[in-house]
Amino acid sequence: MARSALLNVMVSAAIKAGKSLSRDFNEVENLQVSRKGPADFVSKADLRAEQIVYDELRKARPTYAFLMEEGGEVAGTDGQHTWIIDPLDGTTNFLHGIPLFAVAIALQRGEDIVAAVIYNPVMDELYTAEKGGGAWLADTKRLRVAGRRHLSDAVISTGIKTQGTGNDTLQLRQLATVNPAVAGIRRSGSISVDMAWLASGRFDGIWEAGLKPWDVAPGLLLVKEAGGLVSDFAGQPGSVWNGQIVAGNETLHGQLLKTLRTIQ
Repeated sequence: MARSALLNVMVSAAIKAGKSLSRDFNEVENLQVSRKGPADFVSKADLRAEQIVYDELRKARPTYAFLMEEGGEVAGTDGQHTWIIDPLDGTTNFLHGIPLFAVAIALQRGEDIVAAVIYNPVMDELYTAEKGGGAWLADTKRLRVAGRRHLSDAVISTGIKTQGTGNDTLQLRQLATVNPAVAGIRRSGSISVDMAWLASGRFDGIWEAGLKPWDVAPGLLLVKEAGGLVSDFAGQPGSVWNGQIVAGNETLHGQLLKTLRTIQ
């Protein structure tokens, strides 16, 4: 694929931040960590990676706004573009020495996500997408969601939030209902990786709630450009703002959505 200038900027920022994370990951036991909330840790590595991404993108497009997991909102002047950034999606994995995490960046233009990058530095897997240009792995492999037609053959990913978040019992009911209907359920600890793996056909579907815009935005475009469907639990088009996703190919998305709708 031929990258646009904007996507080149995003890829460069993600790889540079990923190299920083990889260095810190090799010394994970020495990281100084502070507690930000229940099972929501923030480390110096996380903040350092976000600063790298911010500096790279700000230098390339100084008029664009930012929405970042750690740094919050930074206003822009052009009124159209916002970088949405999760510098370390999978922080808990990272801090426990589990090599499954990613740098995730999306560009929003108006109401649309128009470009996305998800970079897993440990596996050195670079996922990219531009609106109308498809989803790609390492610029050479065009991605398509898997073609399985039955939930009983499908591996489905989800996220299990920390107890005490208010959705404990609903999550347990969802797991109890979905589990016997599918070939397997996976919980990776990184929604960006999950959505990249859905786009590449490794996973067949995803459902999750309690998400933030930076969790959803990069993977949302990847899945759509790979031919998948993304909605909320009500079946409305996927949005970075409502915190819910149900995703898969057209057939499995419908089956998974129907199953979830039976759960009260």
